Amino acid sequence: MNILLHTCCAPCSVMCINLLREDDHQITLFWYNPNIHPYTEYSSRRDVLINYGKELGLPTVVEDSYGLRQFIKECEGDFNNRCIGCYRMRLSKTAEYAKANGFDGFSTTLLISPYQKHNEIISCAKIAGRENKIEFVYRDFRPYFREGQKKAREMAFYMQKYCGCIFSEEDRYNHNKSEKK
Repeated sequence: MNILLHTCCAPCSVMCINLLREDDHQITLFWYNPNIHPYTEYSSRRDVLINYGKELGLPTVVEDSYGLRQFIKECEGDFNNRCIGCYRMRLSKTAEYAKANGFDGFSTTLLISPYQKHNEIISCAKIAGRENKIEFVYRDFRPYFREGQKKAREMAFYMQKYCGCIFSEEDRYNHNKSEKK
């Protein structure tokens, strides 16, 4: 199966790519992450992924949309439930691109993180697949998260400390601040 893999970052992609390749899927990496801020964080993650794709010989599509305003609009009014709007925005774009460019299906590296809202990702991806008439390829990559992170460190990848959005950075800062008290 020819799969478009929405990729949030290179570290999260390591095991997803390995496992999908073991299942004989052809993979194209897809970068679309207007949720990541500030721009230095966005460009660091993007550039590491582009280089990793080249190293693996995988086609990499970059929808280079640094989109603070677009992201804020997606979660405006409900910052506590912002993840759903964020997943919907990124997975809809992935499904749309996959359909328009002849892929058999799509998936996402978001499915590897034990910190993401797994069921909400699945729900948003299924809706995006239905709306675009393309198969969402589900695989629970979470059991491979630690192994993937270890491999990413061994490859000296840039390792981020938060999901990417400015609100998760705020949460991380406030959490670290409260631990120091």
